[in-house]
Amino acid sequence: MNKKQVKRRTRAQEIWHRLLQNKGAVIGMIFLTVLVLAAALSPVIFDYETDVIGQNISERLMHPCKAHPFGTDEVGRDLFARVIYGARYSLAIGVGAVLLGLCVGLVTGSLAGFYGGIIDSILMRAIDIFYSIPNIMTAVVIVSVLGTSTFNLIIALAFSCASSFGRIVRAQVMTIRDQEYVESSYAMGLPTWKIILKHILPNCLSPIIVQVTLLIGSTIISASSLSFLGIGIPAPSPEWGALLSAGRSHIRDASYMCVIPGLAVMFTVLALNLLGDGLRDALDPKLKK
Repeated sequence: MNKKQVKRRTRAQEIWHRLLQNKGAVIGMIFLTVLVLAAALSPVIFDYETDVIGQNISERLMHPCKAHPFGTDEVGRDLFARVIYGARYSLAIGVGAVLLGLCVGLVTGSLAGFYGGIIDSILMRAIDIFYSIPNIMTAVVIVSVLGTSTFNLIIALAFSCASSFGRIVRAQVMTIRDQEYVESSYAMGLPTWKIILKHILPNCLSPIIVQVTLLIGSTIISASSLSFLGIGIPAPSPEWGALLSAGRSHIRDASYMCVIPGLAVMFTVLALNLLGDGLRDALDPKLKK
């Protein structure tokens, strides 16, 4: 008698399967994959000195055409090359600020949620202070003090990310720390730091992963806003916010200079939000079919 063997999926395979069933998440992943590949290969495709920041006054303010798919700016620089190359700055700032904030938030949230008491009160009041201040305001102050550079902008935007991650991690740790497997780890004599790293934080990954995708999008918007105001990435770096700022003076006769970088920001953030929503549904065990 032949028995049919049903191959059961692992948890990772099940999450991936549910994620692929979400059309919005798939669209977001495809767009982000293409964008990341284009940004990674942009130094190979374009010459920075010639194509990105090189000036050609004879071709200034050309509307989109075959030679220049996105047109040219006020000094004849190819906008297509600048937008693609600018993705490196926007993605690097978004990912860098979120990862730095994640590291700080994991430490503060884990300590506050695990120990409680006076440690929880001190850390959470500090987090609440930063959480109550708009991230743009915090970033403006920090960049004004440290100066305009990519690294300083990442540090400035990481503060708001750290406060968001700290609150999420604290809430997750407080629900897990009293579980039986955590108490048994204590009984086995494991040190506190190993219990947090090995048994608590791995069970907090689902909301953290979702929050990472959503915060990258909001961080890209914040970075573009700061560059638009002139306190972000210094010129002539083709960051998307700086491209928007440069194009506003030509919005009547060359509106593509504002529209195209704005669409780049909009579609990138939309793709990240679609992916974040898909991950939230895929990682939720209550929605398992």
